[in-house]
Amino acid sequence: MSMVGSPRAVRLTAVLLGLGAAAYTVWVLEFVLPTGLDPLRTYVSELAARSEPYGGLFRGVDLAAGVLVCAGALYGLRRLSSGRWATVGWAGLLLFGVGTAVDSRLPLSCTPTADPDCAAREAEGLVPSTHAAHAVSSSLAVTGALIAMVALTVAARRYGGWAPLARTGPWLTALELAATAWTLASAAAFEAGHGTWLLGLGQRLQVGLVALWLGVLALSLVRGGAGRGWAGARAASAREAAAGEAAAGR
Repeated sequence: MSMVGSPRAVRLTAVLLGLGAAAYTVWVLEFVLPTGLDPLRTYVSELAARSEPYGGLFRGVDLAAGVLVCAGALYGLRRLSSGRWATVGWAGLLLFGVGTAVDSRLPLSCTPTADPDCAAREAEGLVPSTHAAHAVSSSLAVTGALIAMVALTVAARRYGGWAPLARTGPWLTALELAATAWTLASAAAFEAGHGTWLLGLGQRLQVGLVALWLGVLALSLVRGGAGRGWAGARAASAREAAAGEAAAGR
């Protein structure tokens, strides 16, 4: 069933996602705080490691980012989900928020890309189980973000009404896929002992693009979420439902 949000629901969702996007960029504080970590070669999550002096700050804001995005995604899923693509997109965004929040509760104990002893202990399985669990939650967060970016961008272009996302979403999604591939290749190279391949730069581009996309989504909701674009969403949803009924009838 198509669910069309009120202006209040649209504004609330946009605010939650906008605040979540801002919180998700907390890693930029590394450029003003003496973290001692090289942003070109270290994981973003190493900023929040238990061994780091500002780890508590980064973990706390990451938790806030995850909770804010979860709230916005749940509101979008329940109040603004019109059509299958939008529903899948909001669900993906919810997965991203949950993964990000869980990530903050499963910090690394040390910094493997910056500390050779930490890397050696990790390779030998002598680090806490949170290292492996963190890898899983991070993977879920990235997967959710990619699902959301693809599905909600398709929804914006197909249903109309989210003009900023419809225009920039394909480019941001393509860049995000490239940054994700770069990060995965760099991580594999590091684990194989071949250096970091600018792992830090690739991952910071990856998370920065997600935050930028969230901001564009929030702006799109404010500018067109409750306006004429929802008429297109209702019409598209109705067409999808009719096509489904026709297929079932056959």
